[in-house]
Amino acid sequence: MRIDSFSVENYRSITKAKRISISDSTVLVGPNNEGKSNLVRGLAIAIQVFGGERFPILSSASLLSSSIKSRTGYSWERDFPMHLQEKKPNGKATFVLTFELSTEELADFKATVGTALDGQLSVKITFGQNAGQVTVLKQGRDWKSLSKRIRLISKFIVDRVTVEHIPAIRTAESAQSVVNSMLERELSVLENDPAYATALRTIGELQQPLLDKLSQSVQTTMIQFLPGIKDVRFKIQEERQFRALRRSTTVIVDDGTPTELKYKGDGVQSLAALALMRHASESSARGRTFVIVVEEPESHLHPQAMHSLKSVLNDLSKSQQLVLTTHSPLFVNRDNVSSNIIVRNAVARPAKDIAEIREVLGVKASDNLQLAELVLIVEGDEDKIALESILKFRSHKLASCFASRKLAIESLGGGSNLSYKAGLLRDALLCNCIAVLDNDGAGKAAAAKAISQGILTSGEITFATAVDLAGESEVEDLYDPKVYRDLIFHLYGVDVNTYFKYKNLNKKWSDRMGPAFKYAGKTGMSTKRPL
Repeated sequence: MRIDSFSVENYRSITKAKRISISDSTVLVGPNNEGKSNLVRGLAIAIQVFGGERFPILSSASLLSSSIKSRTGYSWERDFPMHLQEKKPNGKATFVLTFELSTEELADFKATVGTALDGQLSVKITFGQNAGQVTVLKQGRDWKSLSKRIRLISKFIVDRVTVEHIPAIRTAESAQSVVNSMLERELSVLENDPAYATALRTIGELQQPLLDKLSQSVQTTMIQFLPGIKDVRFKIQEERQFRALRRSTTVIVDDGTPTELKYKGDGVQSLAALALMRHASESSARGRTFVIVVEEPESHLHPQAMHSLKSVLNDLSKSQQLVLTTHSPLFVNRDNVSSNIIVRNAVARPAKDIAEIREVLGVKASDNLQLAELVLIVEGDEDKIALESILKFRSHKLASCFASRKLAIESLGGGSNLSYKAGLLRDALLCNCIAVLDNDGAGKAAAAKAISQGILTSGEITFATAVDLAGESEVEDLYDPKVYRDLIFHLYGVDVNTYFKYKNLNKKWSDRMGPAFKYAGKTGMSTKRPL
């Protein structure tokens, strides 16, 4: 069960944001103090209303108790828009969650709750100054009765969806809190293990004589002061015993010096929390969808660590739902532009195009890249001229993309610049990149470096491989010599067919052309001049 959309009204700076689509990876971008953090905090609050493994499930009454309001951290005085508090003393903050259910989940819902849904479940949460309420939005003929079964619906949601929120301001305490909550969830599995329960009973039996002795001693003393006291008893409640054991874990990080996680830097603590989330989502989500909310993942991280984190977040979004706020172009979703939500002037809406996202983030692109969504990176200007002409000629669709400037070609001026140029295009200019490199030592070394740094993947790099060459090859090896033979003769007076070494298939094009020019007495001329 996944979240399809989320709405919020009158929460902090957000007066109205309706039906924000939540995809596998949703990215909120916008200027500072425009409401990005408030939106994701509102999303976390709405999910936390229904409880979780550490909280009681919403009771059968739809009215929200003070304890439930407390666990979400909602405060009307702080969270209801201040400029409306005097005008609307009875005003309410409203959150709406819409869940998408699978066919199996729809059947489970009908069996559990007793009502059939039409594919979605929508719940509305309202927080007033003194009270709150949860209702189910209209779902067929039986929708009125659904809100009366809120306890069953709450358990249905809790069993399938949970949220983890990592705020932008990550103090040691807040990071450790996230880590502890994840550890508690992982360790709680043991509480269903009979051997674990037996061990705890044994501990309780060993503790009880000491507690009884302490109880008797304290009772004797207290009766002297308060004769009306009949009994004093020390007891360790089972749930508290479980909780204490869950929370007694210390995380040691050894990066040359073994140190407790709480004494590490902010970046390490943030990454530890995300690593635990990744583990939980992969190994023990136990049928739940994790909604992972991370504010400004780039905070406290070195640029290279940001690339590694981006890879981790991409993996998480394949199995769970990820919601980010960011000021960094690196974390923008380039493949699904509409999953980037622009938050500006207290309004949230999907981005229309990459150019709009660039404008919001203050990214300045050069004229030839202003509209580019995909950039083909090649090694030299000659490759750029030739490949653009060939691609336009071979495909009307690609010709149209070049004309609209959605597709552009950039040259590196040498394969060694690949990591720098690809990183600049992606991280600063929000362009998707692919590269075509010579199939030689320099091209392979540049590719290996870009892959190791997490800037490009192997799937985004293609080598100009001439299958009839035993060794290295270049882009020029893919051209039929008949295309340029007469032109070279006309420009340089070199007949490439007269030099037998030109046909030596063990060498790449530039290594064959050099001797051909030398044989014709044309030494010192460039064989890389655009034709």
